Amino acid sequence: MSKNKLIYSTNPNQSLNDEIEDEDISLEASSQKLRIRLETKQRAGKKATIIHGYQGSESELEALAKKLKTKLGVGGSLKEGEIIIQGDYLAKAKELLIQLGYKNTK
Repeated sequence: MSKNKLIYSTNPNQSLNDEIEDEDISLEASSQKLRIRLETKQRAGKKATIIHGYQGSESELEALAKKLKTKLGVGGSLKEGEIIIQGDYLAKAKELLIQLGYKNTK
């Protein structure tokens, strides 16, 4: 069933595609360019691993963040399109992302 709720229109130029919103187009995992960095600024000296560069929908980014936090066994959050993982997990996060299919990860 279509997401479009248009039932009837008197406009002869109306098409069903006019009403559909553009959703974020997700790239395949292998073509994503994810970057990982370690940050201590404004964190009271505590380290945080930041993963950025994801291109896709917010829900897919949330799922990736949850999967990473679960596999690493740590806390974290998602802010402004970046995954924030508490602690210094550069190497482990990179390994996990490569295992998940994100080959272009640095």
